[in-house]
Amino acid sequence: MRFERSCGVLLHISSLPGRYGTGTLGPEAYEFAELLAQGGQSYWQVLPIGPVAAALGYSPYASTSTFAGNPLFISLEKFRESSWFKGFSDTAGFPDSDFCDFDGAWQYKLPLLRAVCESFFLNAAQDELDDFAAFCAEAACWLDDYALFSAFADHFGTNHWPSWDEDIARRQTRAIERWRTKLGPSLRFHSFMQYLFFRQWSELKNYCTSLGIKIIGDIPIYVTFDSADTWAHTAVFQLDERTLLPEAVAGVPPDYFSATGQRWGNPLYRWHGSDKKLFEPTIVWWTERLRHLCRLFDVTRIDHFRGFESYWAIPSQEKTAVKGSWKKGPGALFFKRIRNELGELPLIAEDLGVITPAVAKLRESLKLPGMKILQFAFDGSSNNFYLPHNYTDPNCVVYTGTHDNNTTNGWFYGTETGDRARRHILDYMGAESSADFHRRAIRLAYSSVADLAILPAQDILGFGEKLRMNTPGTTKDNWRWELLPGRLTAAVMEQLKHMASLYGRLPDKPADNNTQEACKP
Repeated sequence: MRFERSCGVLLHISSLPGRYGTGTLGPEAYEFAELLAQGGQSYWQVLPIGPVAAALGYSPYASTSTFAGNPLFISLEKFRESSWFKGFSDTAGFPDSDFCDFDGAWQYKLPLLRAVCESFFLNAAQDELDDFAAFCAEAACWLDDYALFSAFADHFGTNHWPSWDEDIARRQTRAIERWRTKLGPSLRFHSFMQYLFFRQWSELKNYCTSLGIKIIGDIPIYVTFDSADTWAHTAVFQLDERTLLPEAVAGVPPDYFSATGQRWGNPLYRWHGSDKKLFEPTIVWWTERLRHLCRLFDVTRIDHFRGFESYWAIPSQEKTAVKGSWKKGPGALFFKRIRNELGELPLIAEDLGVITPAVAKLRESLKLPGMKILQFAFDGSSNNFYLPHNYTDPNCVVYTGTHDNNTTNGWFYGTETGDRARRHILDYMGAESSADFHRRAIRLAYSSVADLAILPAQDILGFGEKLRMNTPGTTKDNWRWELLPGRLTAAVMEQLKHMASLYGRLPDKPADNNTQEACKP
């Protein structure tokens, strides 16, 4: 796929300035979409939108389902628009803060969401009940498993499904049916939460489309072990048949972010069968995953694209990622199978890290745009792959930084960049001083030949290291940044629009939806 020359902003839903501890799909999301349109932006990029878990640091890349939506993002304010809603007092709100309060948000919202569920089934009109039933039927291929998983997790007090009763962990039919009846109210609640999420998501996406804003979604290549996906599809993953635990786990070898690599701990896919051909259950599961994402997003960024060519397998007993080995991935044949089912896919390949000629060849053969990160560009070499003068193919997306990077000002002014490197960077930019460095970085991204330029919201506002989103290789205090109300103003976006105009990135016509239509239903 190719982008028209354009620009966008990276801001996760949780980082929107919500009233109840975290951003939601409510008024703050609509206001942000309007700011994007006013600022000449064509894209809104988000992180994965699946359910998150306290035990995993609320990381959007460690979801309990690759199909479900995050109930924390359900807007309380939007219930008032529903005829079946019988009100509750929700005037408290949370204090404004630079950081989300995920624990507080969940403790506050959970009882209210349970009350909303009861209100719906007591007061909704028949056509509304029919709409819920239609949603459940359409989503049955993943919703039944997710609702069961969530109900069992509530009952046993853990998402670690191998520790559940063995007949449930191994999904024995009689046990599942017996518990399905026993957990009926919980199943209905979790199904209803997904109904609310996807109704609100659809409304927001339609509004964005009306403004000419396309949404770029994000999926990790891997899923979490303690998830509905792994529990419901054990055959798809490299698990020990006796213990049901991973034989090896995912990660990356030592790199820019960590001297010991990153041991993510995700189960690895069973890409090939005993006959060395692609393993059919894995291909079927991935096809449904990508079909689902095509409905949610206009474009999807696949995290760790290189894992399709070859992946780093770490023996499960290893504590770091150092003693892993490269294994062959499914390669171009996988994408050929997917395209036969879904058509041309609107994807961005996250091709960062250790990229071999074989990985580059795979991405290029698929004509997928890759990623350029300005923070990676300044190692002192004029041949650096990420320096804008070395971009030979406009079919790429340039970022000042991503969710895994420091903020641009935090990177430039902090300990990651020494005085000598700072002088070199300013020399490259033709800048006489380091004042307003984030604006110089934005100009460098916008002026490049890359078809699409994406800026993290923190970089637009010139925030420092304290407000970065994630520090790879760490588990505490990540994913929590939240935009304070009033920080991202119309005046700020007008400045961004002016720069987008200077470098030919303004939309010159109402956006169509061709990227989404590329996927077959």
